[in-house]
Amino acid sequence: MNRHRVAVIAGDGIGQEVMPAAIDCLDLVAGLYGLDLDWHHLGWGSDHYRAHGRMLPVDGLDVLAEHDAIFLGAVGVPDIPDVETLWGLLIPIRRRFEQYVNLRPVKTLPGVRSPLADSGPIDLVVVRENNEGEYSEIGGRMYRGLPEEFAVQESVFTRRGVDRVARYAARLAASRGGRLTSATKSNGIVHTMPFWDEVVREALADFPEVELRSELIDALAASLVLHPGRYDVIVASNLFGDILSDLAGAITGSIGVAPSANLNPEGRHPSMFEPVHGSAPDIAGQGVANPVGQIWSGAMMLDALGHPAAAAHLVAAFEAALAGGTRTRDLGGQASTAAFTEVVRGHIEDLARTGEHAGTADPDGS
Repeated sequence: MNRHRVAVIAGDGIGQEVMPAAIDCLDLVAGLYGLDLDWHHLGWGSDHYRAHGRMLPVDGLDVLAEHDAIFLGAVGVPDIPDVETLWGLLIPIRRRFEQYVNLRPVKTLPGVRSPLADSGPIDLVVVRENNEGEYSEIGGRMYRGLPEEFAVQESVFTRRGVDRVARYAARLAASRGGRLTSATKSNGIVHTMPFWDEVVREALADFPEVELRSELIDALAASLVLHPGRYDVIVASNLFGDILSDLAGAITGSIGVAPSANLNPEGRHPSMFEPVHGSAPDIAGQGVANPVGQIWSGAMMLDALGHPAAAAHLVAAFEAALAGGTRTRDLGGQASTAAFTEVVRGHIEDLARTGEHAGTADPDGS
């Protein structure tokens, strides 16, 4: 149970820099908890696309299926359309492995200033439906280049899809503050959003301990900026969840530190863990990228693999680094990727000696 095969796709740009930093920290924590993380590095991404016309091999998904988890860096380069990189790698993985929950925790971190006038603490989680909704493949374009050209994109909402993400969000809310906000637009989108509202309400009937509030997406976006402390867990469709989680990350001070997990909650397939930030080609290769998003995503992976104490230890270590004033350039500091990582490593070892991390088990695997 303590050995896990992990597929690693570092990807493009700063993914090549933050991935080694995260693995370095994860290996150190794993050693303290008696874990064996068996990394399998896969050279897929934009370089593979240039060489083969595909983001991953024909049997790539079958290869990934043999692993316990997938650790993904940043994907995307200026010379390849995003539609190729996204639909050629990320979305096929999410759908093949039924990773129907995209989990994005958002909280204020020590030493990271929020741009909001009200700088009170923020601690919420966005639960994004990850397999259907607005990001469907149904649609197309006709009469390209002509005055009558048009495009059609269909949204797909199924009862099963909405119900299972709503129930996941409800269970999460029950374990936290007991408040769940559902993002909708049922006053303007007349079919899919009223259906979303109906299925969410039906699912929440089984969770009387959870307070459900439904908010229109435009009002919710504004309220998230004005009153972020009101929110605990937000459940949203694929598009709405994507936008809200980026917004929420920005109001805590930097989307560059935000993590995410693409979960198959039942564990029938591997889940995938990745930072929210992109490949940042403008700073790639300079050694200044912030590795927090990748490290935090690694902590989420440890938690999902059944090691919450090790995950908490890793989070406490990078929070201690930030609290001590070590920050990369994007957060107003001067630390390089390597320097920040070394400070995190130091805190991992210090916390192991003092036992002051938030974990519940001793750092020996017990």
